[in-house]
Amino acid sequence: MSDALSARTDTAIRRQAPAIVAALKQAAVAAAIAFGLFFFLIGIRTDQGPTGALIIWTRFDTLAIMVAAVFAGSFVRALIFGEQSMVQRVQAWLAARGAPPAWLAWWTRWSGVAVGGALLIFALQLPITAYNNRYILDLGILVLTYVMLGWGLNIVVGLAGLLDLGYVAFFAVGAYSYALLAQTFGISFWIGLPLAGILAAFAGILLGFPVLRLRGDYLAIVTLGFGEIIRLILLNWRDVTGGPNGIPSIPRPSFFGLPFTDGEGGFAATFGLEFSPTHRVVFLYYVILALALLTNWVTLRLRRLPIGRAWEALREDEIACRSLGINTTNTKLTAFAIGAMFGGLAGAFFATRQGFISPESFNFSESALVLAIVVLGGMGSQLGIAIAALVMLGASEFFREFEQYRMLLFGAAMVTIMVWRPRGLVATRTPSLLLAQQAGHDGTVRRSAP
Repeated sequence: MSDALSARTDTAIRRQAPAIVAALKQAAVAAAIAFGLFFFLIGIRTDQGPTGALIIWTRFDTLAIMVAAVFAGSFVRALIFGEQSMVQRVQAWLAARGAPPAWLAWWTRWSGVAVGGALLIFALQLPITAYNNRYILDLGILVLTYVMLGWGLNIVVGLAGLLDLGYVAFFAVGAYSYALLAQTFGISFWIGLPLAGILAAFAGILLGFPVLRLRGDYLAIVTLGFGEIIRLILLNWRDVTGGPNGIPSIPRPSFFGLPFTDGEGGFAATFGLEFSPTHRVVFLYYVILALALLTNWVTLRLRRLPIGRAWEALREDEIACRSLGINTTNTKLTAFAIGAMFGGLAGAFFATRQGFISPESFNFSESALVLAIVVLGGMGSQLGIAIAALVMLGASEFFREFEQYRMLLFGAAMVTIMVWRPRGLVATRTPSLLLAQQAGHDGTVRRSAP
C-alpha cells in the first residue's frame, strides 16, 4: 500500500516538475527585464547639489525589492495561468465529467441578476444614507455618468464590434448643444435634453458615412481624428463656443418648474422643507440614474430586435453578415447614431450639472477612460461595465491621497484584470437568440428558434 502511494506521489511530482521549471524560467526572464527597466528609473537617482553639480544617489535596496516582487508575481502567474496551469487542469477535469451540474447552470444564470439587483438597490438608497455627505453624492453622480457613457459606447464597441476612440466627441456635442440652446433660445433642460441627443446622433451619422469601409486599426485612427477635430472646433470657433473660455452660467434643471432656490416659489418652500443645496444634488443624482437605467433598458431591448442581432452578426463576421443579406451600411450607421445619442444625453446632463463647460473637459483621455471601462468590464456585458466604472472611478478617488502612487496602482490593477480575465470582469453575454430542443417522432432531437 505504501509503495503504491509513494509511486503515485512520485508520478505527481514528475508531472508538476515541468510546470515549476517553466514557471521559474518565465519568472527569471521577467525579473531580468524588470531589472533592465528599473535600474535607471529606481536604482539611480540624480539631484542637484548645493554647488549646482549633479549628485547621483543609489537606491539598490528598493530596486531589489521591485525585481523580487516581479519575480514572485511572474512565478505565481505562470503556475496559475501558464501552459500547464491549474486553471487548464481544472477546466479539463470539468470537461471530462461531461455537462455541468444543474446547480452550476442555475448559479451562472441568476448570479448576474442578483448582483445587478443589489447594485440597483444600492444606487437607489445612496442619497438617503449619504444625504449629509456631499462628496459621496458627487462621486455617485460621476460614476453614473460614466456608466451611461460606457453603456452607450458598448453599443458601438461591444455589440457592433466597431472600435471607437473618439466617443468623447459625441459627449461634447451633447454638452455644447444643450448649453447653446439653453442660453440662446431659453430652452429648458427637459426640452434641450432630447434635442442634444438628436444632434449627437446626427454627429454619429456624419462619422459613420466616411468609415463604412474601414475596420480595425484604420477605424480606430479615423474615430480618434474625429474626436480631435471636434475638440479643435470647440477650441477655435470662439464666436459660437467661446473658445478656451468655454460657456459659463448654463441653466440648471428644475423640478417640474420649481427651481432649487431659497425663496417663494422654490422647491423647499413649496413642499414646506428647510432650504438646503443638497436638494438639487439629490435631484441631479436621480436624473442621471434614470438616464442610465433608460440607456440600459433600451440597449437590452435593442439586442433582442433584428437590429441588435445584426450588430452581433457584424461583430462576429462582416463577410458572413453580408452573405445573409444584412445591410451592413445601415447596421453601422444605426450603431454609431444610437451610441452617439446616449453620449449626447450624458453630455447635456454634464453641462447642466457643472454649469460650465470648456474644451478641456473633452480630451482624448476621456475617450480612453470610457473605452477602458467597456473593455475591462467585458465588451457586450451591461453588468460588467457598471462594475468596472464603479471600481475604476471609486478606486481612483479612494487612492487620491496617494498622489504619487495612484496611477501606478491604477495601471497595475488594469494589467492584473487583463491577465486574470482577458475578456473582462464579466466575460459571458446572455444570448439574444436561443435554440429550443424539440424531440421528433423518431426520437431525434432537433433545434429550432423559439
